[in-house]
Amino acid sequence: MLRASLREISAALKEGQVSPIQLCQKCLTLIKDTRFLNAYITIAENTALKQAEASEERYRKGQRLGDLDGIPIAVKDNFSTTGIETTCASNMLKGYIPPYNATVVQKLLDQGAVLIGKTNLDEFAMGSGSTDGAFGPVRNPWSYSRQYRKKRMRNSSLPNEELSWLIAGGSSGGSAAAVSSFTCFAALGSDSGGSTRNPASLCGVVGLKPTYGLISRHGLIPLVNSMDVPGILTRCVDDAATVLGVLGGHDPKDSTTVQDPFHPFQLPSILDASHLCIGIPKEYNAPGLSSETLAVWSKAADLFEKAGAKVIEVSLPHTCYSIVCYHVLCASEVASNMARFDGLEYGHRSSADKSTEALYAATRREGFNDVVRGRILSGNYFLLKQNYETYFVKAQKVRRLIATDFAKVFSSGVDVLLTPTTLSDSVPYVEFIKEDNRTRSAQDDLFTQAANMAGLPAITIPAELSKRGLPIGLQFIGRAFCELQLLTVAKWLEEQVQFPVIQLQEIMDHVDAVSQEEKSASFP
Repeated sequence: MLRASLREISAALKEGQVSPIQLCQKCLTLIKDTRFLNAYITIAENTALKQAEASEERYRKGQRLGDLDGIPIAVKDNFSTTGIETTCASNMLKGYIPPYNATVVQKLLDQGAVLIGKTNLDEFAMGSGSTDGAFGPVRNPWSYSRQYRKKRMRNSSLPNEELSWLIAGGSSGGSAAAVSSFTCFAALGSDSGGSTRNPASLCGVVGLKPTYGLISRHGLIPLVNSMDVPGILTRCVDDAATVLGVLGGHDPKDSTTVQDPFHPFQLPSILDASHLCIGIPKEYNAPGLSSETLAVWSKAADLFEKAGAKVIEVSLPHTCYSIVCYHVLCASEVASNMARFDGLEYGHRSSADKSTEALYAATRREGFNDVVRGRILSGNYFLLKQNYETYFVKAQKVRRLIATDFAKVFSSGVDVLLTPTTLSDSVPYVEFIKEDNRTRSAQDDLFTQAANMAGLPAITIPAELSKRGLPIGLQFIGRAFCELQLLTVAKWLEEQVQFPVIQLQEIMDHVDAVSQEEKSASFP
């Protein structure tokens, strides 16, 4: 049951095959059984059960709110949630309970969704591994899959099991791990430079970054205001379309959302690929791209070609500058956004009281980790009067060139771009931490951050298992506000590749056994 898609479980709820309370309890049991993944910072057990009870009452009365009614969903812990601690995985916000819900969270609750918990991340979403938060790193569920363990047993060169677990990707690694391990049916992430798509690719799930301005950012604690977008993580493309249909549209509380009305859509079951033009950016065959990922990318292009699509090589000439440009702009906006955490209004406050300046300094030193402090320092350096033109203004100009590259390609007749999502499959934690956060982010955001700078929609889907038995994802980038076409193409490839379901049999069997015991106790 927990392996079902969102749409399948929605139908099961509607037909009475399972109740919202039973479903919620199963997910809570599985969350407890998979605590070692560290996917969740806060488990909202009491809140979730109350919401499930309210949903069950609505089903009983025939007053179902929509497709999400009664369905457990997780939310990344940088979205504000009324009455539930929101930490951004930082000591700075430990104990902070927002007085309001983020717009996207409220929209989910208005449709009857059950908020099962808040998921782990890199501190303030700064990272690409979900390894740098105050609550510890997230473990990739595929570390414990039969597919990976079977291959790993043949390779005696790998260290022991405790040291060989894999990173989940970041910064929305907790959300990706939660969806991948069946503890929820969909999750919210945030995406500033690939923070939804990167972990989705490494955890073998679907990760959607909508067009900038399509979904409200109100209540998402900001990282890079001009690039931040709430992301959607699900187990299939159809489910991503369902969640997008709930979240999309103008929000008067966010002036960057578009005024045009947004209409939810259902993806067609059949696609005539002969009318498609797929672009393959030559610059994305970058140094460091694994031979396996390159082979999967080529295979996908061949599938489109065999189906009658036009597949052409295209050029995005300013791609080589994009990662440097992104980091300058990211650090600059981070420096501005982090200024609000001063120890006076909310969050951590140091006991240092010699002066206001001493309070500021001590609060930020104690509240932020090295990664956050490093980005603040970099950003303030770029924004100094003598450096502003050299760094920040120049980066903005390069950003415009990058956006123009995409516009030229799409105006030439290309419908969507097909690229890798990451350089390779996931890596063990012990290998990942050998390099610093900045170096890793530069490598892991290589294929994803350009879509954020151009404000374009992008989606990653799992395409194939590597020789190590781990997911390799591919990314589609579409035209602005053309999510229907983007998701339709992604669904077509999803159906062609038939990516295998993660096998976490031992864990799932235990949850089923617990459920049977509870059922026996209820009906002696």
